[in-house]
Amino acid sequence: MATNLAVALKVKHNITCVYSRTMESAKCLADRVGGIPVNDIRDIKRGADIYIIAVKDDIIQDVAKQLANLAKDALVVHTAGTVGINALPTKRRGVFYPMQTFSKQRILDFEDIPIFIEANQQADIDILNNLASSISNRVMIVDGEQRKILHLAAVFCCNFFNHCAAISQDILERFNIPFNVMLPLINETCQKMNVLKPKQSQTGPAVRNDKSVMTAHIDMLNSINASKWTKIYELISESIQEMANK
Repeated sequence: MATNLAVALKVKHNITCVYSRTMESAKCLADRVGGIPVNDIRDIKRGADIYIIAVKDDIIQDVAKQLANLAKDALVVHTAGTVGINALPTKRRGVFYPMQTFSKQRILDFEDIPIFIEANQQADIDILNNLASSISNRVMIVDGEQRKILHLAAVFCCNFFNHCAAISQDILERFNIPFNVMLPLINETCQKMNVLKPKQSQTGPAVRNDKSVMTAHIDMLNSINASKWTKIYELISESIQEMANK
């Protein structure tokens, strides 16, 4: 998140400082986007308009507390999906949540990435809206509860989807079949969602209630001692059938 967001913001904004727990990480990003690299919060440059906390959810509050004395009257925001705005102890606080899967090794174009914003003052909502709109065409104001729902839905749509792909990879590799044979199928599944809702486009043995195929699949999973994957297969198949019957 930090790397991708900093690279996106650098195009139209001045990044004055980059903080990380290690100087190596701070310098690596600062060399890319500008600003002074620091590995001590007390050394963060004062006087910035906005301070963005892009760290793991469970340390946001601790970092924010340390930053509060430096930020003073500046706007402080975090980028998390599930952490409330009140985790920030500063007078001016907000959330700047780009909903996307990020990896440091892959830099994304933010133009179509939805960014969800929140702030405790209308003036700061306007500031965040302008900042988000400078890199994305999809900006929405949401409250904390809506953002949590978005994050929950994203876990199903992205993280669980990717994990199922990882299971597929593992199964294929056990039988010396390259995973890339699945890419056209994955791409079409995703492309189809641009024109059909997922409920409408569901295919496969579960939605057809093809019990003989599902039984054969479960037998194959049992034959490779994949009991957890068997449970996943059964639970997802049951869920597909229930949704199709509604």
